[in-house]
Amino acid sequence: MKAKILAALREAEGYVSGQELCERFGVSRTAVWKAINQLKKDGYEIEAVQNRGYRIVGTPDILSENELSSIRKTDWIGKKIYYYDETDSTNVRASRLAEEGAEHGTLVVADQQDAGKGRRGRGWSSLPGTGIFMTLILKPELNPSNASMLTLVAAMAVAKGITRCTGMEAKIKWPNDIVINGKKVVGILTEMSAQMDYVNHIVVGIGINVNNESFPEEIAQNATSLLLQSGKRVNRAALIEAVWEEFEHYYDRFMAYQDLRDLRKEYDASLANKGQKVRVLDPKEPFDGVAQGITDRGELIVDTWEARKLVSSGEVSVRGIYGYV
Repeated sequence: MKAKILAALREAEGYVSGQELCERFGVSRTAVWKAINQLKKDGYEIEAVQNRGYRIVGTPDILSENELSSIRKTDWIGKKIYYYDETDSTNVRASRLAEEGAEHGTLVVADQQDAGKGRRGRGWSSLPGTGIFMTLILKPELNPSNASMLTLVAAMAVAKGITRCTGMEAKIKWPNDIVINGKKVVGILTEMSAQMDYVNHIVVGIGINVNNESFPEEIAQNATSLLLQSGKRVNRAALIEAVWEEFEHYYDRFMAYQDLRDLRKEYDASLANKGQKVRVLDPKEPFDGVAQGITDRGELIVDTWEARKLVSSGEVSVRGIYGYV
């Protein structure tokens, strides 16, 4: 009920009468009054004027199932949302839900996570009220060998969503980080449960440094936040919605071919590594070269002094010669 009333207040250009809300949702005036008061307690600024009705005048940076549902414009993502004030890891939580039968497009969001998962098992902790920690459950008809490319699809969606919400240019550091001015602001981790030729489920986890005011000394050189880069606080719910709207668009184009042929040029245009000297940290034999973009399979093309090499994301890390990017 609260999400529906929030959506109705947002859609209105002015006041919405209590009677109109009653008739629209088939509830009593008392139920509407209670929902409005609960929304006020949640932090929403709602003006009530006798004989005119209710009007929303201020929306703080609130993360909740009601907030996310009330602004949702996506087609299939987020029809079911699980929100937690705190959880261990949204990827872990989403994997459990997927195994229990959660549907394609289910979204898991947390204000804080204390056992977040990064690439190669690295931890990812957080403070409340500062970041976005979310995971999307996918159950596509997809060959398991193509699943890793969804990380690149997600990267494109996040970069575009950030630019939409902040006006800042967000670039992709191949394959799974988003950077602004050479510093990491987003990490993406895609995990899969599959049979030999069948995907049980895929979870796409995204962590965004949004309103962080500082970082520990050991990562401050390479990490940043949208707040630190723009000087402005960003509404996290609005950014979440923007990311998933973009993801639906890119996902459909990816699934049409189950590769990146239709996205490759756009991805390369956002690639922070493109044309840059990079060091490929291959555990077998590290090497240096110049990144030239990606293949239709999402491999990084690296020209070395002796040959052109294709780098797969699951095998290695890539770093800039003179810094993080």
